[in-house]
Amino acid sequence: MSDPTDPLERIARALERLAPAPAAAADWQTHPAYVWDGQSARRLSAIEAPRLDQLQAIDPQKSLVYDNIHRLARGYAAHDMLLWGARGMGKSALLRGVVKQVQVEAPMALGLVQVAPDALSSLPQLFDALSPVKRQFVIFIDDLGFAEDDTVGPRRLRSWLEGGVEARSANCRLAVTSNRRAILARQAKEQDPDSGDSALNMRDAIDDKLALADRFGLSVGFHPCGKQDYISIVRAYADPLGLSFAEEDALAWAMGRGQRSGRAAWQYVVDLAGKAGKTVR
Repeated sequence: MSDPTDPLERIARALERLAPAPAAAADWQTHPAYVWDGQSARRLSAIEAPRLDQLQAIDPQKSLVYDNIHRLARGYAAHDMLLWGARGMGKSALLRGVVKQVQVEAPMALGLVQVAPDALSSLPQLFDALSPVKRQFVIFIDDLGFAEDDTVGPRRLRSWLEGGVEARSANCRLAVTSNRRAILARQAKEQDPDSGDSALNMRDAIDDKLALADRFGLSVGFHPCGKQDYISIVRAYADPLGLSFAEEDALAWAMGRGQRSGRAAWQYVVDLAGKAGKTVR
């Protein structure tokens, strides 16, 4: 029996009162999306994403991602996905937009769970939580990258993809975006014939890094867009807002940012809207 006059007991009781209450268990059936922080899930009432018809210059990528997520929502065989390539070309927006569209077509059949950048190591706990749920899930890891000296993270990701002891749940598929197909950074010496490494060792190093990307059943590349594709993207965002623009002005905006991309196009349209006294979401 505890002694209420014991100073240590009083300190322990005070700390218990100060400690935050444990997070309530997430209701994985009722919300379109969640953010997993490594210990609990924050529920989102809506997915912010452009309409699919506003995502221009990526029609082949759009078709591949939509077909795969649509199959997942129906409980059919579906791939883990790696969306890689040029920054700002709609990798994340496409994924969110497709999930949002599929949810319209099949309400509550599919949920999106975005994993916070510092919560990657907690994925096994997330899989345990989702495994008994009668719903399909896309586990979204945005802009994934590993440090050059990180050997644990890539190996765990391979295990989750390949059915190791910590494999993802059958009702979950991973969707990862990265600016590099290999996900892992490549060192200059891997491509330098004068680096002192043998050609075989360099090939092994490159193969080891690409092996992680090869674990994804669906790998979708995104590439910088040309001038006309960029103008089409600007128009797709500007027309619904009733905004007119000069092509030369739009191209100059992209040049100032060092890239023609969907992101640069959207930022240009936001600037147009602000100058016109309009609001955008």
